[in-house]
Amino acid sequence: MFERPQSGEKAILVHVSLYGPADPDELQEFTELARSAGAEPLTLVGSQRQVPDSRLYIGSGKAEEIHQLVATLGAELVIFDNALSPSQERNLEALFECRVLDRTGLILDIFAQRARSHEGKLQVELAQLRHLSTRLVRGWTHLERQKGGIGLRGPGETQLETDRRLLNQRIDQIGRRLARVDSQREQGRRSRRRNEIPTVSLVGYTNAGKSTLFNRLTEAGVYARDQLFATLDPTLRRVELRDGAGLILADTVGFVSRLPHELVAAFKSTLQETVEADLLLHVIDAHSPQRAEQVAEVEDVLAQIGAQAVPCIEVYNKIDLMPDAPPRVEYGAEGEPLRVWLSAVSGAGIDDLLDALTQWFHNDVVNSHLLLGPADGRLRALLFEQGAILHENHGKDGGWELDVALRRRDYERLKKHEPRLAEQWRDNPEVARDVG
Repeated sequence: MFERPQSGEKAILVHVSLYGPADPDELQEFTELARSAGAEPLTLVGSQRQVPDSRLYIGSGKAEEIHQLVATLGAELVIFDNALSPSQERNLEALFECRVLDRTGLILDIFAQRARSHEGKLQVELAQLRHLSTRLVRGWTHLERQKGGIGLRGPGETQLETDRRLLNQRIDQIGRRLARVDSQREQGRRSRRRNEIPTVSLVGYTNAGKSTLFNRLTEAGVYARDQLFATLDPTLRRVELRDGAGLILADTVGFVSRLPHELVAAFKSTLQETVEADLLLHVIDAHSPQRAEQVAEVEDVLAQIGAQAVPCIEVYNKIDLMPDAPPRVEYGAEGEPLRVWLSAVSGAGIDDLLDALTQWFHNDVVNSHLLLGPADGRLRALLFEQGAILHENHGKDGGWELDVALRRRDYERLKKHEPRLAEQWRDNPEVARDVG
């Protein structure tokens, strides 16, 4: 077994393209990911295959070529832009005589470096432990003694099982801690709903300019750099709109193509801010040639976390790099804002975004006069919990007459669980959008 170096900055990058030639933009993103992790790329090795090799992922000839490069260039690490199985990773390490990291391990390492808050560190550790649990056998091959025969019987596998048990205990412990954090976040969300403060969540591909836009709108001073995953921990700040109302703006982690499932699962509580938001601002790098692909990747992750139904305004950022793209707002058939073109760096179009947000939340409230019977106490309690009751009178039959104002998204969500609300709203001719 080889000794693993502790530094591991000098790296050989390997990209295996399946079913066709490699995309140059994918190779560029892979290189930027490696640099973001602190690696010094020595060379990039490309390979094309129809299907991955079950033992090495790459062919034996290409594996031997990389082995020679490791020896010649003095590489301490080989990084694959693909997901390797534990056995493939183990076989490659034995052949190369150096550490091997796949795309999932690379992104996990970047997240570990970026995490600053207690919650962020717990989430990254949880993702790392879940990833490590499938690769635990590599570190204990010297203890595998239960193979039968004289002198080969012993507690070798017991040590491995003990390590797995400790790992699972730590995973359970972190899960309980994150559950408490999630409970605290939910209390904050309930408080904002009671105070009728809408929440807007920034989402987008990594390095699209979310944190720069967040700083421009809130003057929060959040860390923002031209690198992948520059910020990781979610930040919430209040933003004042044109009509004097306010909203809570949330800056979340950026997405990337082939985002590891371990990260999506581990960051569920953080991404819950996105699921529970009243509106999403999908920040898009308008200057990127891969704009359409990046939008598709973000929409895929939003679907994974259950946020695909949240209303969304697309924000096309970085128009300062596009001289033929002036700041503007594009509207839908009903006059609702759909897309805003701006530059978070120069500030061009920021006023248009604020006007669009003001218009969106001004028109996003529905009103009604409800007549509830004595058996509708649960619905009345839920409306009070939402802070939706403007005025209440007691009816002669023991029921209630309520003047109600609900955000349209809260109304749609509530009526799924309370059919009586839908019946009342549909039968009442006073239902209308609040336009002033």
